[in-house]
Amino acid sequence: QVQLVESGGGLVQPGGSLRLSCAASGSRFSVYVMGWYRQAPGKQRELVASITTTGSTDYADSVKGRFTIFRDNAKKTAYLQMNSLKPEDTAVYYCNAQWVYVYWGQGTQVTVSS
Repeated sequence: QVQLVESGGGLVQPGGSLRLSCAASGSRFSVYVMGWYRQAPGKQRELVASITTTGSTDYADSVKGRFTIFRDNAKKTAYLQMNSLKPEDTAVYYCNAQWVYVYWGQGTQVTVSS
């Protein structure tokens, strides 16, 4: 069983930055593929970024060049650094861990507005 707790969301102006954190409980964090998803009002949840156990990353086209996903296995934490934020990035952001099972965090709100 893995519990994921996201933090770091908030209100930011367009062009600003935020760093989201996803702290995992339990052992064997390093075996999980970690991902960040987001869901805007009235829209389906979408994959934003993922990172494998070996550090390979993948990004949605809409965030390439602006967002960076990374992980610290010693701290059992995954991060999403978000730069050059746009109003269309406004959503609830969810952390996801996948191995044998799939686990989700409770989500953290990100609002980009002037």
